[in-house]
Amino acid sequence: MKAVVCREPGVLEFVERPSPAAPAPGWVRLAVSHVGICGTDYHIFEGKHPFLEYPRVMGHEISATVIEAGEGVTLAAGTPVIVNPYLSCGQCVACRQGKPNCCTNIKVLGVHTDGAFCEEISVPEGNLYPAKGLSLEAAATTEFLAIGAHAVRRSLAGAGARALVIGAGPIGLGAAIFSRIAGHEVTLLDTSTERLQMAAERFGFTSGIVANEGTAGIVREKTDGDGFDVVFDATGYGPSMEKAFSFVAHGGALVLVSVVKDDIRFADPEFHKREMMLIGSRNATRADFEHVADSIAKGLVPVDKLITHRTTLADAPRDLARWAHEKSGLIKAVIRVEG
Repeated sequence: MKAVVCREPGVLEFVERPSPAAPAPGWVRLAVSHVGICGTDYHIFEGKHPFLEYPRVMGHEISATVIEAGEGVTLAAGTPVIVNPYLSCGQCVACRQGKPNCCTNIKVLGVHTDGAFCEEISVPEGNLYPAKGLSLEAAATTEFLAIGAHAVRRSLAGAGARALVIGAGPIGLGAAIFSRIAGHEVTLLDTSTERLQMAAERFGFTSGIVANEGTAGIVREKTDGDGFDVVFDATGYGPSMEKAFSFVAHGGALVLVSVVKDDIRFADPEFHKREMMLIGSRNATRADFEHVADSIAKGLVPVDKLITHRTTLADAPRDLARWAHEKSGLIKAVIRVEG
């Protein structure tokens, strides 16, 4: 089969590799249809991922079609599916509590093991969800949107809550979209006026704040001095995550959607006087994938406006390298693998 391999930082190759073997019991061999390019993929290409071994076939935002099922699998050949790329052990403390998204032994396709920048992959049946009438291109956006949907669910914020989403990249936009679906009043905060303008024009998020020295005052003004009931930080930037504590209302919540290697510091008196919740959000669960798929099917998620760039598997080495640096106008790029 054909595949794109990141041989080492800065080196992508379009190669021939062996196709997967016949699937083991409980596993399914898939024909990859579409795969999204994630910020993680750009980081791998640029050599910025701290826990990755090269060479690596990237790709974890996946839609596919069943080719062959192992013993005990109920999915029929030809079934279009959404792939959950988080391979969990099923036995650790998190898995036993129904939280495979934070499995202690988790392996993510395209990061810890080879992913879907290729024509075929094999995964456990439990990681596959029927696409339920979605186009396979739209189905490939489910994983990155599920990150935001999971964060919104973790926040426990009810309808009518005033929400601030910090970072208007793909993950932040996903959080904003599902925050709005949950009935929240959403404001976006970003350093880029271009991204905020795009969010307003494409997705209707007209309440935006440009991050600068006057941000704290604008937050007070927009919330009548109260702060936001829930704040989602999707920046992957330590100083932003630390500043986010000050934007939370008394009794509110801060959800850290992105992760950094830094220590995060905050003033305990400010934290305690608010009796605020600090919530980590990692990956997503089946419930989040299904919520996203259902929301797309209902027309609540403008997938056509999220996908801004398209390429093929053969052209992906050239285009991914270019998009790693040319980010203007880029929200989500998708690789068409089939055909």
